[in-house]
Amino acid sequence: MTREATVTADFYDVAVIGYGPTGATAANLLGQLGLKVLVIERDPDVYARARAISTDEEVMRIWQSVGLADRLQQDMLPDRPVAFVDAAGVPFIETTIAARGSGHPPQQFLYQPAVDHVLREGVERFDTVEVLLEHECLRVLAKPDHVELMLADLHTDTFKRVRAAYVIAADGGSSPTRGQLGIGYAGNTYSERWIVIDTRVLREWDAHDRLRFHCNPDRPTVDCPTPLGHHRWEYPARAGEDEQKLVTEPEIWKVLEDQGITPDDVEILRAVVYSHHVRVADRWRVGRIFLAGDAAHAMPPWIGQGMSAGVRDAANLCWKIAAVLAGRAPDALLDSYQAERKPHVVEVTRRACIVGRVITERNRMTAAVRNHTLRALTKLPGVLRGGQKLYWIPDARYGAGLFTRNGNRAVGWQIPQPWVTDDTDATRRLDDVVAGRWALLHIGPIPDGVPAWADLGAPVIALCGARDVARPAAVRDIDGTLIAWLQRKKAAAVVLRPDGFIYAAAESGQRLPAPPAGYELAPTRTGAHA
Repeated sequence: MTREATVTADFYDVAVIGYGPTGATAANLLGQLGLKVLVIERDPDVYARARAISTDEEVMRIWQSVGLADRLQQDMLPDRPVAFVDAAGVPFIETTIAARGSGHPPQQFLYQPAVDHVLREGVERFDTVEVLLEHECLRVLAKPDHVELMLADLHTDTFKRVRAAYVIAADGGSSPTRGQLGIGYAGNTYSERWIVIDTRVLREWDAHDRLRFHCNPDRPTVDCPTPLGHHRWEYPARAGEDEQKLVTEPEIWKVLEDQGITPDDVEILRAVVYSHHVRVADRWRVGRIFLAGDAAHAMPPWIGQGMSAGVRDAANLCWKIAAVLAGRAPDALLDSYQAERKPHVVEVTRRACIVGRVITERNRMTAAVRNHTLRALTKLPGVLRGGQKLYWIPDARYGAGLFTRNGNRAVGWQIPQPWVTDDTDATRRLDDVVAGRWALLHIGPIPDGVPAWADLGAPVIALCGARDVARPAAVRDIDGTLIAWLQRKKAAAVVLRPDGFIYAAAESGQRLPAPPAGYELAPTRTGAHA
């Protein structure tokens, strides 16, 4: 076929490379902000194999911000029990994940192809977002004031050049963009190879709708429900076993039948072999190019946070890019992306590895001690819920980045999201009231320092209790959870960033810190192309 180079002068605010959940979330966030966006994706359609199988309340909150949470919730399986069981199938830990106040179920099982379709349908709402499927980004070339991208149309075998003010590379763990930039991807790959079996449920069985970690030294296995009539099993290949033989139906049925699952219960859809990785990119920003999702980090699947970490990346980065493009913030704001996200990713990965070690312990004596000890400990009051704070998803809190420090404990935390009512008695989630803006919330009298924020366009919202008389520019905390949380943090007033994290806080009688120098807080819906 004759290759024809086609050069265009197209210019975009942001080019997003990769159209998985991270890239699609970024496209929704940026499209909602009115930016001119180009999405570049090699594949012609959604990847058919389910990879991610779970997410959490904080990620649902991000998808809420682009109006997709309720639709996504329809295809998810929330609040299912989680059990760590011994070789006989008897639990030594059995729990459900506790909510942290984000206004959504704390643990959700999902079917990734369905999630991908909804996210892409969401992108179609925005006329300013252009999606190029069956296109490959061959090169990114950084210029002082933009990035030049050379694209190959894999359908027509032609080329074109586009430019963007910024690039988000969400192009997976093998990220060609990261390779072109010469960024290291330090870490390890586990030597064990795992078999992943996706099935369609034909007949439900006891415990079909719960997550079970079979901590069997002979064959550790993850037994996981996925919605829309699917179920998944994962287990490692033993030393000396032929991986290719293990993905054949006779071998798969040997494993499933050991758990009482027969061809009457499920239909095998696909079986693949993969490795677990623990890796983090050395740099997440090179000038105007940013890595996100698996391109920036890879973690083992034990607490189901690989996809969720990428969605968090997009939520942290997109509002910052929009602010810089609109001239409302200095370019230095973008340096806070890695400073905020990387420590959280490293901690999530550490916890995933801990859970993985519990599941895959091969020494029978050690496993017996594990079973006995944890079974006894979890009978003590508060241990099950308290333990989640140590081994499950860490709190939504950043220790460094774009925050002011005056000793208040609320700074750096993502604010909880209760249901609230306004002076018209309309009931909404708090984020829908704040609407992705810088905002100031306070309880009690208006604190000193508020006019400096109000003058820059931040709405000032009074927070009152359920029995208080509502007044203009005030909301009622229906069940009092947010007021109680603020009181525990000794915060009478907080300033929220557009992503819901607390930039500044002050206790009663204390002056609220000043806005960051060089920032304009009032949002705008125009990108650099305007």
